[in-house]
Formats: sequence, C-alpha cells, structure tokens
Amino acid sequence: MKIVMAAALIVTASFGPPVSAQEAKPDLLIKEVVSGMPKTDQQEIKVLRATVDPGAKTPFHTHQYPVTVYVMEGEFTLEMEGHATLVKRAGEAFTEPPNVKMTGFNRGNQPTKVIIFYVSGANEPFLHSVK
Repeated sequence: MKIVMAAALIVTASFGPPVSAQEAKPDLLIKEVVSGMPKTDQQEIKVLRATVDPGAKTPFHTHQYPVTVYVMEGEFTLEMEGHATLVKRAGEAFTEPPNVKMTGFNRGNQPTKVIIFYVSGANEPFLHSVK
C-alpha cells in the first residue's frame, strides 16, 4: 500500500505544474484611444516587418487608418505635418494618426527594424503616396 501511494505521489508530482511556475503576463507597450478605424463588416489585420537602412526614408505618405509601430532594433524618426517630430528607439511603440502626411527616417548608423500593425477594410492599401 505504501509503495502504491508513493508511486501515486511521484506520478502526480511529475505531471503537475512546477512549484515555481508563474503565469506569463504581457507588458503593456502602448495604449491609445484612436478614431478613424474601419467601419466595414469585416476588417483585415496586417502585421508587417520592415528594415530601414541607415540614411534611408519611407516615401512621403498617408494612411487611411491608424498604424501602430513597434521598434525592434535601432532608432526611427517620424516627421508628420502639423505634429512634433517623433523619435523612437528599440523597445518603444507609437501610433501614427490617419490621414496625416508623413515620412519616416533612419538617421542612425545601424539598420532600424520595425513591426507594423494595421487594421483596414479588406484589400485596402496600407499607404497612399503623396506628391
């Protein structure tokens, strides 16, 4: 009987959660109330990855809807008409407002890598180039 109980305790201990296990909890990087989200019955979620080489820039453009950007590596500078220049470094996130003309730059000396989150109507373009 003692052997059966000891075996049951070993089996229970082997398959149960470790005593020191903790629940994974996300860190909030950005929380922002925005306007201008798509009002269609279905939305398309795009997650994009981009690398901006030193000295490179994005085209002068707008987005129809808000864009959230997370800087993975390097530094990213965003110049927007009517807004202060924004400089974000690795580990930081920001939201680009809709319908604002903008250009992003890598003014650093190493590649900048970003992850971009964009919600739009189905098959709508990510950006609109501005002349």
